[in-house]
Amino acid sequence: MFQDPTQGAIAPTHSPAPLPEHNYEYGRHMLFGTLSFVQITIKLLHKLNYAEPNDWSRPLPTGQPNEVMAILTKKVRID
Repeated sequence: MFQDPTQGAIAPTHSPAPLPEHNYEYGRHMLFGTLSFVQITIKLLHKLNYAEPNDWSRPLPTGQPNEVMAILTKKVRID
C-alpha cells in the first residue's frame, strides 16, 4: 500500500581519503596545580579551541599537598 521512501536508496560508499600519518606529530602537555587551577585551565584551552576537555586525563594526584596533574596528548598536523 505505502512504499518506504528509503527503499532502494543508494548511500554513498566513498569517504574522503585519510591523510597520511607522516603529516602529523604528537606531543604532550602536562598541567600541574590545584584541582581548580587545572579545571579552569582546561576550560580556557577549550574556549580557545585548542583541546576538548575530554581529551585530558582525569586529574591525578602528584604526591604534593593540594596538587594534581592532567595530561593531554595532542596530534598536530605538520605541513
